[in-house]
Amino acid sequence: MTQSDVPATDPVVYNSYQAKWSSLPDTADAWLARAREVAQVLAQDAAQRDQDNKSPRAEVVLLKHSGLLKLLGPKKYGGGEQPWEIGYKAIREVAKGDGSIGMLLGYHLLWSTTANIVGTPEQIDRIHQQIITNNYFVGGAVNPRDSDLQITSDGDDIVFNGAKFFNTGGVVSDLTVLEGVLTNTGQHIFALVETNQPGIQFAHNWHNIGLRLTESGGVKIDNVRVPWTDALGWDAVSKTPHDDILNVPFASLLLPTIQLVFSNFYLGIALGALTFASNYTVSSTRAWPFGGDNKPSATEEFYILERYGNFFAHLRAAETLADRAGSELTRLYDQHATNRRGLSAQQRGEVAEWIASVKVVTTDVGLRITSGVFEVTGARATSLTVGLDRFWRDLRTHTLHDPVAYKNRELGRYVLLGEVPEPSWYT
Repeated sequence: MTQSDVPATDPVVYNSYQAKWSSLPDTADAWLARAREVAQVLAQDAAQRDQDNKSPRAEVVLLKHSGLLKLLGPKKYGGGEQPWEIGYKAIREVAKGDGSIGMLLGYHLLWSTTANIVGTPEQIDRIHQQIITNNYFVGGAVNPRDSDLQITSDGDDIVFNGAKFFNTGGVVSDLTVLEGVLTNTGQHIFALVETNQPGIQFAHNWHNIGLRLTESGGVKIDNVRVPWTDALGWDAVSKTPHDDILNVPFASLLLPTIQLVFSNFYLGIALGALTFASNYTVSSTRAWPFGGDNKPSATEEFYILERYGNFFAHLRAAETLADRAGSELTRLYDQHATNRRGLSAQQRGEVAEWIASVKVVTTDVGLRITSGVFEVTGARATSLTVGLDRFWRDLRTHTLHDPVAYKNRELGRYVLLGEVPEPSWYT
């Protein structure tokens, strides 16, 4: 199947927003207001787009019009230069309207700033200029559960080969992050490449129960050539890694950073479900007439009020925890971005456990709320035309990404034994 054969949403539907959002926000509050505007646009037809399951070309264009793809980038190239804690809140806001697009924004912000963590200063600057000036969307073919892509060195280039069962956003991306192992070394290399090339072949097989507009299907990588100068954190002349970049705890911050991306779109999905359900209850849910304590409206039913109040309290607690973790991670980046050797393994581990805590709480609370809202909206709310089911399906789909039971165990060892986790692809 070629790309032209794949049904996709039409970017023309969002043309008016290019002029409406012609300038970037200039404060943190303004950036979050822009994210809320995007969520409101997406929420209008999110249920129908979820059912249509078309490739989200229009939705990515909407993100481009909004400027949100530039949120974390340096101002000198036209970025917002906001910290990660604002990036996380923006992801959360967009996910309230559409979990798929909140996820795409989150992955883009992670992949577009990968060089900040594992790249040389020259690579960081060059990649930001490329992404921001072109308003590129970045996807990633990085799935540690699959076999690593194999990398061979060929003169001034490295060559990637292999396949991934999952990739995220690649089909609708301008650039794709590749990651693999250099032959006979065991050393991993990240690189950003142009997506539109013959060597990147998408399977177009993403048809899962949730997050249906994320294009998270398979991809084959066939002899994709990359200049050694684009191997993040490597010296192109000696073809060896910069130890002060790749072999320090700072380099492994990539993993807790993306874990907190996950938790924030989980949280946004749950918040969106509560808002959607509460509006439905106010407008459409009928009081139960056979309970012996009959009320004139559903909004006066004790159990409905109690349940919404409990959901709200837990979501407020989860938001507060997520914000604290975002602040802790931002503090580490601020303190060590120019002195990567200064970050200790203990400091890295401490922030990872803040983020693990958020993952546990947002998974537990989110699944409880996205399924529990049906109990306070009523049987008619199960109609596909209502679309309340998409929140649970979205959250259930991604919370299986890596088992939260292992996060609980990890936190247990931290509490009982004072151990911080060893960096891994999921910690």
